[in-house]
Amino acid sequence: MEQPKNNNIIFDAVVVGGGMVGAATAIGLAQLGLTVAVVEAFAPKPYDSSQPLDLRVSAISAASEALLQRLGALDYLSTMRQVAYKGLETWELDGCITQFHADQIATSHLGHIVENRLIQLSLWHRMAQLDNVTLFCPVKISSLVRSNDAVIDIGLEDGQAFSARLLIGADGANSYVRQWAKIGITGWDYSQSAMLINIATGEEEQDVTWQQFTPTGPRSLLPLPGNNASLVWYDDASRITQLSQLNNVALKKQIDQHFPDRLDRDFTVVSKASFKLTRRHAERYYRDNVVILGDAAHTINPLAGQGVNLGFKDVEALITTVESNLKLEGGWWNRAVLEQYQTCRYRDNLLMMSAMDMFYASFSNDFLPLKLLRNGALKLANVDSPIKKHVLKYALGF
Repeated sequence: MEQPKNNNIIFDAVVVGGGMVGAATAIGLAQLGLTVAVVEAFAPKPYDSSQPLDLRVSAISAASEALLQRLGALDYLSTMRQVAYKGLETWELDGCITQFHADQIATSHLGHIVENRLIQLSLWHRMAQLDNVTLFCPVKISSLVRSNDAVIDIGLEDGQAFSARLLIGADGANSYVRQWAKIGITGWDYSQSAMLINIATGEEEQDVTWQQFTPTGPRSLLPLPGNNASLVWYDDASRITQLSQLNNVALKKQIDQHFPDRLDRDFTVVSKASFKLTRRHAERYYRDNVVILGDAAHTINPLAGQGVNLGFKDVEALITTVESNLKLEGGWWNRAVLEQYQTCRYRDNLLMMSAMDMFYASFSNDFLPLKLLRNGALKLANVDSPIKKHVLKYALGF
C-alpha cells in the first residue's frame, strides 16, 4: 500500500471511513484504475484465533460474499473464523413458523455469520496489495473546503493535506461528510433497544439462525463458530438497561425465563453489550463532488440483519455506475453520474427500511385479530412456492 509522500496530491476519490463499506468502496474504485485515499481514525485490532469472539457480527448474504470475492477479500476472510448458515426461521406462535433453507434455492448456504472486525481486516489486507490506495490512519479530518477547480481540499488533524475529485462519506450514522455537505436526514428512535449476548453452548456448531416474536420484542439466535452463539434480545429501552446491569449468571437466569424452549439451556453467558434502535435516512445521497453510502446514508431496524448487506449493495452500485461512466466527458464524478447511483439505490433502501418498519409495527401490536392474521400469514408463507423462493433470493441480494 502506497504511503503519503507529499501534500500536493489530487486523488480521484477520498473515502472517509475505513470500515467494511468504506474499505470495500476503496478497493472497488482502485480496481477501476483510480487513485484512492482512505481516511480512518482507528485501525482494527489484528486477528488471533485465541481471541474471544467479538459481539459485533454480521450475517453476510451470498450477494455480499460475491462482492467480497470480486474485490479479492473473500479468500483471506475464509482463513479466519466464521460459520455458514443454511436456514432462516421466524415465528410468534408455535405451529405458525416460516422456514427458509438453502436447499429451496439449490445453494450450499444462505450466507455466513462473521465478526465485523474480521470482514474489515480482510478488506484492509486486500487494500495493502493495491499500489493506488493510500491509507491515512489513525487520523481524523480537520477541514473540508470546496476549491474553485471542482475538487474538495481535505485537511487532516496531523497537518497533512490533499484534494479529491470525489469525496465519499462512509463514516457511519453520525457522518461528518454528510453534515458538511448539508445533506439532511429523516428518521426516529424506536422505543426499543437491543442487547447482544455471546454465549458458550453445549451444542455443536449450528447452521440455522432463528427469531421468535414476543409481546415485548423479538428473541433471536445467530450461530457462531464452534460451540458458541449470539443471542439478540429486543425489549423496552428501560428493560435492556436493567438487563445490562446484571452479572452473567443473573442474565442467564433471565434468558432461561424469556427465550423460547428451542434454546438449549446448557450454556453460559460470555459477554454482552446493548444499543438503541434508530432509523435514519438521508434526504439524498449526493452533492457536487460528494457521495454517501452505508450507514452514512441509512440505518435500518436490525430485525432482518440487512444493515451491512444494504451497505455492500451501495458499494456495488457506486462501483458499477462509476465504471460505466469512466470516459464520460465532464468526469465520472459529476452530478449526473452521482444521480444515477442515487436512483439505483434510494428506492431499494427505502423499500427495505419501510418493510422492516411495517414488520416491526405489526409484531409490536398485541391486538388479537392482528395477531391471528400475522401468524396465519407466517404459516402461509411457509408453503413452498415460487413466491417463497423469490422472497428468499431477494433477501440474499439476488
